[in-house]
Amino acid sequence: MSCPPPQPAALELDAVSWGRGILSPVSLHLAPGRVLGVLGANGAGKSTLLRLIYRFHRPEAGRVLLDGTDINALPARQVARRVAAVLQEQPTDFALTVAEIVALGRGPHRRGFAGPSAHDAHLVDHALERLSLGHLAARAFGTLSGGERQRVMIARALAQEPGLIVLDEPTNHLDIRHQLEVLRLVRGLGATVVASLHDLNLVADFADDLLVLAGGQALAFGPVEDVLTPDLIARAFGVTATPRDMRARFDFSLSH
Repeated sequence: MSCPPPQPAALELDAVSWGRGILSPVSLHLAPGRVLGVLGANGAGKSTLLRLIYRFHRPEAGRVLLDGTDINALPARQVARRVAAVLQEQPTDFALTVAEIVALGRGPHRRGFAGPSAHDAHLVDHALERLSLGHLAARAFGTLSGGERQRVMIARALAQEPGLIVLDEPTNHLDIRHQLEVLRLVRGLGATVVASLHDLNLVADFADDLLVLAGGQALAFGPVEDVLTPDLIARAFGVTATPRDMRARFDFSLSH
């Protein structure tokens, strides 16, 4: 039995800022089902922005709106049913199995002290299958490679049935093949996606829209083909970008 895709969420950032210049006011509107890539050098404010979106931080000013409602005005459980985060930091409870980690994604949907339902079990099995993790379901999480752990965390997010998925460097620890597989899978989940990435050539194929940050400020937001230009790359990263083809792939060298 297949699982219906989630209802993608609309995301709006209304002049959100945090931390005395760590992130200056950022505004954007992301339509349901769009994939947003967040780019910037280390310290640009990418992780801070993501933490505001998945409600780890509360904005010092401005609002994060999910389907038109301020997420900080909603109950935490309601937000957790709609927003999933896949972070660079991974669980430290290595005693859990892969299937048990993925099943944690169903927690926000359970009522009171109710145990997992047949529907929960089906969604966990579906997520394991989508990430090609079925053969590892009974393995202890701590015995996996870094790339396998990352795939488990994406499976947990899938089991959560979110309308918005936030990913902080989702291709860390992955080889080239699994980078491409994971990004293709994330695009096909049906949710709205916000992801910070370092590989600009991967971004060109993965994202619909880009937000480029530098020094905590937004340099540009818009469709990939409008934003990912050599001039903007030079301003954001301090490198010279030479286009190789018409699909915004680049060769890079240090700027002088």
